[in-house]
Amino acid sequence: MGRTKKSYEEKFQELKEFVKSFEGDELPLEIAMNNYEKGIKLCNELYKELKEVEGKIQILNKEEEV
Repeated sequence: MGRTKKSYEEKFQELKEFVKSFEGDELPLEIAMNNYEKGIKLCNELYKELKEVEGKIQILNKEEEV
């Protein structure tokens, strides 16, 4: 079975949960590093998605100007 693609909002919520995990009690180093790595990957994915949307918006705005 294939995995369904998470929406931007789902990824952002997951990132917020990773950040929140650092605010609570002290995490074991291994779990903290794992969460940090996953958080960085999510940040990169979210940034890439935002840049793609930004590019589409710029194209649409240019088409509208013509």
